Amino acid sequence: MFKVLMICAVFGIAVASPLSPKFLGRLSHPGQHPVPHPVPHPVPHPAPHHVSGDDAHAEEIVRSDDVRADGFKVVWETSNHINEERDGNEHGDIHGSYSWISPEGEHIAITYVADENGYQPHGDHLPTPPPTPVEIQRSLEWIASHPPAPEHHGHH
Repeated sequence: MFKVLMICAVFGIAVASPLSPKFLGRLSHPGQHPVPHPVPHPVPHPAPHHVSGDDAHAEEIVRSDDVRADGFKVVWETSNHINEERDGNEHGDIHGSYSWISPEGEHIAITYVADENGYQPHGDHLPTPPPTPVEIQRSLEWIASHPPAPEHHGHH
């Protein structure tokens, strides 16, 4: 199966190659024609509408990437007050935080844990569920204190 996959990959690369037969002929006689070099074309990246002048020209002022056998630690900060810090361990658990200044000038900070229970963010600006109504809370407590009787499956 692997050989078939490799043959298909090589065939796909050959078919997708931008090299024309005329250019391939030049390659077979390298002394006769110079090999053209590709000319890089800049790819425009439009800035998001909310980006201010400070954001568009922000520079990285702190960067630390520490990768160890037992985990990693990343610290990152830009000149426009965007910060990130992450710590990870060999089990795949990550504890981190990130923050920035909103367009309204408000400091937004998020802390999180990413582990076997998923991504769990915390922050004053994140929406939270409404409190559980008293009636529902009493019902849940009653159900917990009155477990159902075990079912007996008799043989007929």
